[in-house]
This record gives sequence, structure tokens and C-alpha cells, in this order.
Amino acid sequence: MNSEDVMLRVMDRERMVRISVARTTALVEEARVRQDASPTATAALGRTLTAAVMMGLDLKDEESITLRINGGGPLGNILAVAESDGTVRGYIANPEVNLPEKYRGKLDVGEAVGTDGFLEVVRDMRLRTPFTGRVPLQSGEIAEDLAYYFSLSEQIPSLVSLGVLIEPGGTVKGAGGLFVQAMPGAGDELLKTLEERVLQAGPISNLVQGDLIKLIAGIMGDIPFDILDKREVAFRCRCNLDKVVSIVTALEEEDIQKALESQGCLEICCNFCGEVYTFSEKETRLMRGSVS
Repeated sequence: MNSEDVMLRVMDRERMVRISVARTTALVEEARVRQDASPTATAALGRTLTAAVMMGLDLKDEESITLRINGGGPLGNILAVAESDGTVRGYIANPEVNLPEKYRGKLDVGEAVGTDGFLEVVRDMRLRTPFTGRVPLQSGEIAEDLAYYFSLSEQIPSLVSLGVLIEPGGTVKGAGGLFVQAMPGAGDELLKTLEERVLQAGPISNLVQGDLIKLIAGIMGDIPFDILDKREVAFRCRCNLDKVVSIVTALEEEDIQKALESQGCLEICCNFCGEVYTFSEKETRLMRGSVS
């Protein structure tokens, strides 16, 4: 099994179709550990993280993309933020939620996410106003919902496959994603052929554990293609002491006083990575400028 988390993007030589594939096993496992997530929550969060980091392949320096999903199901809000350097971070509101399998070997992500809500994509291109696209959730399975987003909001016919394979002990054995996206002028027959090959290949969470070039070659068959990009990907949080200090200075005095009285200190926990920043009463007062 290949353990390197990496993304590849290829295009056929007639520039009719683009295929992106990613192995995200390690970063999804890190997210699972940091969130202490159940198998169902891990699958939902892992799919979202994978989709976001793959979409981030198109980003330029300092740009970012946020993928937000909330279907009204028990998992609550799911958020992933990908940067231009191939890193991604994310969290799930209720990581303890774990539903019975839909059928043997199939986690019921759709029921856990729900369909009474939206999938939202925010592209921050460092302009005055970020671009935001939003579509109603179709299945809650995330891959189908993202394909619907690409088709409706970006007018890109797409096949999206996202998967997370969980070991019996709860750890992530395999995770990854596959996008097949039509370029202007692509024929329906070509897309149908590629879709059939993807469906015949099997679950993406198994396929990405092997050689990604061979995976793409199997899908493309006799269609010549060029590799456009290859990039390592990873889970990385952007929290730091300076950002936490700014949060502390913005808190209401009443909330701070309650925390100090009940705990004897102030604790700030990062939603993304679970890192806990602890400050004594004196440190808290110094940060807020209330100690001479």
C-alpha cells in the first residue's frame, strides 16, 4: 500500500476532459484523530476534506477555498478550508455521531448528513468580495452533491467519486477522490465511456491505495494523456498564538470572568485541530490590557 498523500491532474491530448485523482489517507486519519470522530463522521469529514483539497489545486498564491455542508442531519455543519499550498483543515460539528451501516460495508453518510440544506463553496481570490456558490443537497453523500454543484454553479459536467475506508478498529485504511470533468467541446460519448470505466473500477477508497498513474491509465484506456500537476497534500491547521490572543481580546468580559471562576484559567480550543491554548488569569488580563 502506498502511504503518500498526493494529488494528480491529467488531461487528454485533445483537451476534452480533465481527470483529477487524490490519495488522502493520512490527512483524513489525522483529522479523525484530532476530532475524535466516529466512523460515520470520519467518512463525511474525510470526503469533504478530500473534495476541498482537490478543488484547491486550481488556487493561486494566497487564495483559499471553503467547502461547507449542512443538510440538517445529526452530523451538523461540516467545514473544510483548502489553501493554495496543498494543505487543508476542517471540522465536523458532531463528530461523535455514528449511524448503523446502510448495508454491509457501506456507512450511511447520506442519512447522517441529511438533505435539508445546502452545499456551499466560497472561493477567496483576495478580491473585495469572495465568490460564493450554493446548491441544495441532493443526497447528502457529498460526491453526488458536489457533481451537482459543478454542473449547476460552474457549468462543468462532472463525475465525482469520494471515499473513505474505515478499519474495524476505526482507523482510516484508505481515502481519496476522483474528478472527471468535461472541457468545452467534449462529446457525450467520451464522457459516457469514462464514466463506465470509473464505475467498473470499484470503490475509490480501495483504488487510491495503489499507483495513481496506473489508476488514471486504466480509466483513460487508449486515450493519450498528459500529466499537468502532481502535488503532495496534507492536513494543516493555521491556528497560532497570535490568532488566539486576538480571539481572547475580543471576548466578552462576562464570558472570561465565568471561565476564570469555574476553571481557574481560560482555555481556547481550536475547532480544526483540537489544540487547546491555556492562559492563567494574569496572562488573560495582560492580553486584555487590564493589568498595569
